[in-house]
Amino acid sequence: MKIERVIISGGGTGGHIFPALAIANEIGKRNPDAKILFVGALGRMEMEKVPAAGYQIIGLPVMGFPRKPGLKMFTFFVRLIKSASMARKIVKDFKPQVAIGVGGYASGPLLRAASAKGIPTLIQEQNSYAGITNKLLSKKVNTICVAYDRMERYFPSDKITITGNPVRENLLRSKSNKKEALEFFGLTENDKVILVVGGSLGARSINNTVLNSVKEIGESGVQVIWQTGAIYYNRIQKELEEARPENLQIHQFISRMDLAYSVAGVVISRAGAGTISELCLVGKPSVLVPSPNVAEDHQTKNAMALVEKDAALMIKDDEIKGRLIREAVQLINDEKKCKVLSEKIQKLAKPDATNDIVDEVEKILH
Repeated sequence: MKIERVIISGGGTGGHIFPALAIANEIGKRNPDAKILFVGALGRMEMEKVPAAGYQIIGLPVMGFPRKPGLKMFTFFVRLIKSASMARKIVKDFKPQVAIGVGGYASGPLLRAASAKGIPTLIQEQNSYAGITNKLLSKKVNTICVAYDRMERYFPSDKITITGNPVRENLLRSKSNKKEALEFFGLTENDKVILVVGGSLGARSINNTVLNSVKEIGESGVQVIWQTGAIYYNRIQKELEEARPENLQIHQFISRMDLAYSVAGVVISRAGAGTISELCLVGKPSVLVPSPNVAEDHQTKNAMALVEKDAALMIKDDEIKGRLIREAVQLINDEKKCKVLSEKIQKLAKPDATNDIVDEVEKILH
């Protein structure tokens, strides 16, 4: 059945927005006349990123559940009630054929409103540990697309389809553009490269650890490409004005991550679902440092899903001081270990995730 009208709800973080946009783009590619409406949370990242990608978005005043009792708890319920009312009106006015949720605060009210109207619904769970919203929604939705196995711990098994998480299309070509990548970063074929990333905004603990390890980096004989993130870049540049070793490149943001992955021998990274999906696709030996500041510690669970399969290494955030750079350098110099990690992590890749998710959308319309 042709898709003519679809609502997509997702956002809160870059990790949620990208899959939502990837799904929308694939639906649009297959159905050029389809009307696609996004529903997000006011004040969150999606309210800027989605219009920048060319799509309409309506914001709900919904917020995350407060961790402590207090005035915020009252505000939470007031906003939730208002959001539920707005979601019902959006569904009534837009009349979607299907509603898709990829996580984020707005998914709950939107998908509940859609399923109450008998509209087919699908959710995509990106992490190895299901969030509260998706667990609650799973009882009502038609299909649940997941990226990890053993998700029947959280969802009805008959609704689960393993699709993986959408990744940037240019990463599929990252292995074939090595020459361009070497020129882009001013490197040679023989350089061993460690790539350090902490997301577009950066990761404070990782950045501080790298900053305190510049002497070790200088003596390592390894090239280090470091994406600091926008928040930390100026401070780091100032602190290393006269102390930056020649083998350390500092970038605020790397626009061509396909090229960065292409030259990297080892990647140091957080363990967000989207990042892990990318690492699986490009098959890079990785040292994962899960963020301790995420709901239900899901990044540790994401990382452990790889560690248990000998597909990555993990260091806890509070243990990276003095270990992170040392162990990454040891790893890049251990060709045998790198080969094992690369082979194991590539086995987990799902390069057709976006297509497979949209296939599932089409199935629930038949």
